[in-house]
Amino acid sequence: MTQIDGSRPGAEYMAKSEFRSEGRAVRPRDSSTLILVRRDTAEPTLLMGKRSAKHRFMPNKFVFPGGVVDLADSRLKPHSQLHPAVLARLMKGASSSKAQALALAAIRETFEETGLILGEPAENTVQTRSPQWRNFLRHELTPKLDSLHFIARAITPPYRGRRYDTRFFMADADSLKTGTGPAPEASGELLQLHWVTLAQARELELPHITRIVLDEVEQRITNCQTPEQSGPFIYFRHGKPVMERH
Repeated sequence: MTQIDGSRPGAEYMAKSEFRSEGRAVRPRDSSTLILVRRDTAEPTLLMGKRSAKHRFMPNKFVFPGGVVDLADSRLKPHSQLHPAVLARLMKGASSSKAQALALAAIRETFEETGLILGEPAENTVQTRSPQWRNFLRHELTPKLDSLHFIARAITPPYRGRRYDTRFFMADADSLKTGTGPAPEASGELLQLHWVTLAQARELELPHITRIVLDEVEQRITNCQTPEQSGPFIYFRHGKPVMERH
């Protein structure tokens, strides 16, 4: 367990509206993020986009695609399954069904925000009433869960007005079935979507946690990651940030 600098990391870059002014800490909502890595360029690149200035949480920050877990994510029955090691690590903080929902949310949110599909051909139709998943499944693809690596988890500090318990997943862009360019059906929620090298990413206006995750991504790209590899878990204990590896 590593004690991190307790001086509200990244707080100097936060809008005043992001701080909780009074009352008890907000309960974190489960969310997921997907880091797509292209290796067909001179240097590996990652897909990032800019959050609108109108967002109440992390406005104007560059982030990876992702969002909150939806009820439909826990009800979908995909053909592909998580790697056993990835599932086991996710289940340190979730049930098996919740672990799968977290992974599915990362794929669904990436599709909604970028139009890109991390999937594989499906012989049988996956059933769902979710409009978002129906848009995904009409491409005759099923979510490719076995391509995901679970690389980090972070819980938003208690002093913020909105909080998320976020799992960061990583996958090679080779698994995309729609090419690597943002598709026309992207929601537009993320602006300036583009592929950036690690060095270019670090020059962007980033949330503090994203910088920590970038270090983990670089280490995994350099050393050839495996599904069993542990990753950082950042949370707050007694008002102080702590980082463990799970």
